[in-house]
Formats: sequence, structure tokens, C-alpha cells
Amino acid sequence: MITIYHNTRCKKSREGLEIVKNSGEDYRVREYLKVPLTEEEISALIGKMNISPIQLVRKNEKTWKENYKDKDLSDRELIAVMAKNPKLIERPIAENEEKAVIGRPPSNIEEVL
Repeated sequence: MITIYHNTRCKKSREGLEIVKNSGEDYRVREYLKVPLTEEEISALIGKMNISPIQLVRKNEKTWKENYKDKDLSDRELIAVMAKNPKLIERPIAENEEKAVIGRPPSNIEEVL
């Protein structure tokens, strides 16, 4: 089962969802702006991606620039910030049982199919 963490307003996210739909794999869509991820879920995704939390942050978002950009946040604090502000999470994210990837470019999603 593939899970795609999706923002309907994002072109790259819509492209990623199309790749998943066209794959023939079973999938579910999680609109993470409507159903935010918990800190535990964000931590698990980061672990599956083998990245640091800062790599999951959308650094061009106004919320990031105005509130967090110049702060020296720990990994745990970054995860808490993303849980509180889901718009700051890169998108789309596709996940299977073993691995997760950021779908930028959307073709990265093929790694979990």
C-alpha cells in the first residue's frame, strides 16, 4: 500500500498523485493540511527518507521566513514546528512499508512503487 501525502493546491503534488494513480498500486491519499501529521508520524517519515528534519522544511514559505528562519532549532523542535504548521512540510511525499520519498521531482515517487 502506497500513501501519498498530498496538497490539492500544489501542482507537483497533483503530478505525484497522478504517478501513483497510474502505477496500478493500491494507494491512499492523506491531505495532510486537513489531517495534520503528528510529531511521531513526521519522525517516522524522516527516518524512512533517511534525511534530517530541516530537509523536509519548505524554506520559502512565509511562515518559515517570518518565524523560524533565523532560529537555531533542534531536530525535535523542527519536527514540532512542522506538526504545528503543516504547510511547512515538503510535498508530495510518497511512502510504502520500507521507504518514503519527497516527490520533487514527481518522478522520485517511482522509487516507492
